Amino acid sequence: TLLATRTTRGRQQTNLRFLGKRLMTATKNPLRDGWTIIVKRECATCVMVVPVIARLARELSSLTVYTQDDPTFPDGVTSVDDSDLAASWHADIDTVPTLIFRANGVETKRTAGWLRSEWRELTGIADLGSELPEFRPGCGSMSVDPDIVDKLRVRFGGEILHARRIEIADAEDEFEAMFSRGFTDGLPVVPPSPERVMRMLSGTSRAPHDVVAIAPPDLVELTVEKIAINAVMAGCLPEYLPWVIAAIEAVCTDEFNMHGVLATTMPVGPVIVCNGPGTRAIGMNSGVNVLGQGNRANLTIGRAVQLTIRNVGGGRPGEVDRAAHGNPGKLSFCFAEDEVGSPFSSLAVSRGFDASQNTVTVFTGEGPR
Repeated sequence: TLLATRTTRGRQQTNLRFLGKRLMTATKNPLRDGWTIIVKRECATCVMVVPVIARLARELSSLTVYTQDDPTFPDGVTSVDDSDLAASWHADIDTVPTLIFRANGVETKRTAGWLRSEWRELTGIADLGSELPEFRPGCGSMSVDPDIVDKLRVRFGGEILHARRIEIADAEDEFEAMFSRGFTDGLPVVPPSPERVMRMLSGTSRAPHDVVAIAPPDLVELTVEKIAINAVMAGCLPEYLPWVIAAIEAVCTDEFNMHGVLATTMPVGPVIVCNGPGTRAIGMNSGVNVLGQGNRANLTIGRAVQLTIRNVGGGRPGEVDRAAHGNPGKLSFCFAEDEVGSPFSSLAVSRGFDASQNTVTVFTGEGPR
């Protein structure tokens, strides 16, 4: 039996910053040095602090006010139209109003919402906002609106995607298009739109162009982006992506010999065993019906590995994949070990890993029988 184990690898420093649930480049902040306030009219707190903003416009040098929804707001104050949300997105604005100070291209001060003591401390104006209540929470920024955040990811971060684009005609069914172009494993797949791929990439801080492995049988470079595309098609959630990446790293090692697994006429395929507290965090099944249907994480992680090897590596049935009969596990064969309820050491611990580590072990196996 061939075994290979990989950890899921924590979020690493890259040329991207991981910010909540979105990726953004670190070099495109449009805010100038000096003071910046970001507001929107459809926010009671922003409306309340208009007198404060007007005073700051008079007393502070280099104050810029961005407004997200109405370029005429705040009344009586010159503002910059941020209806495209570029400034809000790149400045990582979650709440309005937000007051920011930058010097030499670096943000040094920030406060969100209205807390009088903080606004006074940041601006150095001792009696600022005396007529207002001490505290009022802000409102959600339009740049984090769930209805548009995926589009903003693509608009402002889509240049990090380098995969070939395929245009689908308006009259063409996108699900059928995946079948007709040979991208599926025989079951429907989720069309990998740029918005969905960017959302998937938020599951890791590894750069999209990072090469994870060389995929057999065609020996193609597997980047994080290519894996994310196939994870989307498999139906994964972003938090599954580190597990998919780790499993692909493992099956593409010389020890595992994925090319041999594909080329044999035996009905074998990768069996993926997941260990660590992360399996419980993402809801993997390690109990009843563990090898069966019904659990999204188990099925889609294993499926993403198979789709990646098929679509990127070229391991298609009837071509390099020479299995005489195959087995249903070649769609997906992935599960978690029941570490909490077991009196025995886990597979990962027996192979030298700590129980606190998230690991993936792969071996060649046939379908359950």
